[in-house]
Amino acid sequence: MASVANKFRPLFDRVLVKRLDAVKQSKGGIMLPESASKKIREATVIAVGPGARNQDGKPVPIDVNVGDRVLLPEYGGTAIQLDDDDSYTIIKESELLAKVE
Repeated sequence: MASVANKFRPLFDRVLVKRLDAVKQSKGGIMLPESASKKIREATVIAVGPGARNQDGKPVPIDVNVGDRVLLPEYGGTAIQLDDDDSYTIIKESELLAKVE
């Protein structure tokens, strides 16, 4: 993931995230089919942009950092695929719901 962060830098207040993997096994040990798993709404921040600018032209800092776990809305963001065949999502910082600690 470090190589992706070095090659890719979102613009303004956008954040590049990678969704966490879906649970493939139940707590009881039963293997779940892909169709039974829900869309994962948690993600890890891979890269962040420099931040938006206010009306005076001064930068507004972004509240998330690389490596933070965040909660995503059910819909939103733009899915992209980079060199390493993993799918990522670009989303505005204002659309993120929460940091997960």
